Amino acid sequence: MQSTHGEAALAITVVVVGLVVRRQLRTRPVRRVGSLVTPAVFGVLGVAAIAFGVASVVKDRPLTAMPVVLLVASLAVAAGFGVARARTVRVWRDPQGEVLRKGTAATTGLWVAAGAVHLGLGLWIDHAAGAGILGAASLYAYLAIGLGAQNLLVRGRAAAL
Repeated sequence: MQSTHGEAALAITVVVVGLVVRRQLRTRPVRRVGSLVTPAVFGVLGVAAIAFGVASVVKDRPLTAMPVVLLVASLAVAAGFGVARARTVRVWRDPQGEVLRKGTAATTGLWVAAGAVHLGLGLWIDHAAGAGILGAASLYAYLAIGLGAQNLLVRGRAAAL
């Protein structure tokens, strides 16, 4: 059962991160509000998924401090990756005056690394919990925090142009 859980977590992580990276590599305008919609949606999904993940643990055993500490650490790591990625996104003003953004190869590399780190931390969280799918369920919250941090910093760079 554990290897099936790990395989499912890997597949979900690859698909979701792949879709996010694909969007990051396209040239897009920097929007005042639009850049926060996706992280907000991921945030709502993340809260619901974490609640489900906690429920999946506590139905079999009490939730201990270790998986909670690891979850918080995971979300802090997500913010760190977001800050690092923001520095790799190209931001410029086109001839018409519109501010544009586009991820680079370094942005992609950091997304892949962030996905791998989340997968590893998620498996560690689930191992520490001893039951349930809290680590895997935290993917949306991880994306919300990382993408939110990245987009806020990119918006700040765009405003400075």
